[in-house]
Amino acid sequence: MALFKKRTVGKPGEWFYCLEHKKVEEGPECPAKDRFGPYASREEAQHAMETARERNLQWENDARWHDAPTSGPDDD
Repeated sequence: MALFKKRTVGKPGEWFYCLEHKKVEEGPECPAKDRFGPYASREEAQHAMETARERNLQWENDARWHDAPTSGPDDD
């Protein structure tokens, strides 16, 4: 008998987006490694991939996350 059970049952009103099945779920049906969420509404979960793309783009363009070399005494 396992000491810890996997918790796959969510709270009512929690929405997730399953990355494997490409579908919205109320309460987690799939393992945590395969989902985004929880979201407050079904609509938010439906737009999970768009939200992720927007956040990735923001991150890629954020200078605070890129260690750009600064000019030093050796630069000409």
